[in-house]
Amino acid sequence: MSKGLEGVVAASTAISCIDGQNGRLFYRGIDINELADHSSFEETTALLWYGKLPNAQQLESFERKFQSNRQIPNEVLAMLMAMPRKTAPMEVLRTAVSALSAYDPDDLDNSLEANVHKSIRLTASMPTIVAAWHRIRNDLWPIPPETSLNHAGNFLYMLTGKEPDPKAAHILDTCLILHADHGLNASTFSSRITASTLSDLHSAIVSAIGTLKGPLHGGANEQVMRMLLEIGDPDRADQYIRGALAGKKKIMGFGHRVYKADDPRAAWLQRLSRDLADASGNRVWFEISERVRTLVQDAKPLPVNVDFYSASVYYTLGIPIDLFTPIFAVSRVSGWTAHVYEQYSDNRLIRPESEYIGPMDVRYTPLAERK
Repeated sequence: MSKGLEGVVAASTAISCIDGQNGRLFYRGIDINELADHSSFEETTALLWYGKLPNAQQLESFERKFQSNRQIPNEVLAMLMAMPRKTAPMEVLRTAVSALSAYDPDDLDNSLEANVHKSIRLTASMPTIVAAWHRIRNDLWPIPPETSLNHAGNFLYMLTGKEPDPKAAHILDTCLILHADHGLNASTFSSRITASTLSDLHSAIVSAIGTLKGPLHGGANEQVMRMLLEIGDPDRADQYIRGALAGKKKIMGFGHRVYKADDPRAAWLQRLSRDLADASGNRVWFEISERVRTLVQDAKPLPVNVDFYSASVYYTLGIPIDLFTPIFAVSRVSGWTAHVYEQYSDNRLIRPESEYIGPMDVRYTPLAERK
C-alpha cells in the first residue's frame, strides 16, 4: 500500500511531463519556459487538446470559437443572482458548471467531436462565471464579455469594467499558461476517475473543481497571500517566519510531492511578481515574498512551488484573494478536458483495491440488547 498513492503510476499520458528531479515541466514535449515566453493561453490550450501547436489559420479559428462562446445562458446567470451573496466563489463555479451541462446542445453526446465543442464552451465561459459572481456578490451588474480581447484580457475587463492594462493582461495570460496542466495531480485524477465511468465531460470537470477547492490543492496561494498580509512589512518577516518554524507551523508555498528542485513555474511567477512590483511602484508583497523564501530555504531545503509567487502576482493585479483558486480552475480546465479525452480514448474503469484494517466476524447485536 502507498498512502496517498505516492509513487504509484495510475495512467499513461502524452499531455504533460514533470521532471521533478531537475525542476522541469513539459506540455506535449515543449518546455514550459518556451510556452511562457512565446505562447498564449489559447494556443497552449489548442496544443493540449490537439497534440501539436496550431498554424496561424488554425489558431485564428480557435480564438474566434473562444470569443463567440464566452456568454453564459441567461438561466444560469439568473441562478447566480439568486444565490446567497456569502457563497464562496469555488462553490458558485462548481454549481454553475454543473448547470451549464443542461443547456449544452451536445449534452447527451459523448463523442470526441461533441466533447471538443463542450470543452470550447466550458473553457470560454468559465471566466464569465467567475467575473459575474464577483460583481453580483458586490451588488453590481455583470459585464458582458468583450470579443475584441483575449482570454486573460477579457476576464480582467469583466471583473472591473475597465479596459485592462496590456501588461497586466499579458502577465495574467502567462499565469494561465503556467497553470494549464500538471500531470496527474489530485483534481486531474478525479476528473479521470469520473470519466472512467463513462460519465459526461461536465461531470468530470465538476469533480475536478470540487477537488481543486480543497486547501491542500488549489487554495494554497490564498493562504500564502494571507500570510504575506499578516506579516505586512519586510522587516517583520524574520520574526514571523522564525516563530512559525519554531512552532512547526506549515508555511504554504514550499514543498511538493513531485518536485525535488524548485518548481519551474515558480521562477516565472517570481519574475512576473518583480515586474509588477516595479511597474506599480508597490514592492512590498514581492519584497516580503523574497525575504520569506530566503528564511525558509535557509532553514529547510524545501523547493518553492507555484503557489508562492502567484499570490503576490494576483494580489498586485487587484484580484480578490478568494478568486485565486477560481482563476486556477479557469486555466486548469484546459488540462482537465485534455485528460478526459485521453481517458475516454483508452478507457478502463478506475477502481483500486483497499486494505481492510477493521475487525472481522463481529456478531450482530439486536437493538434491544445494545447499550
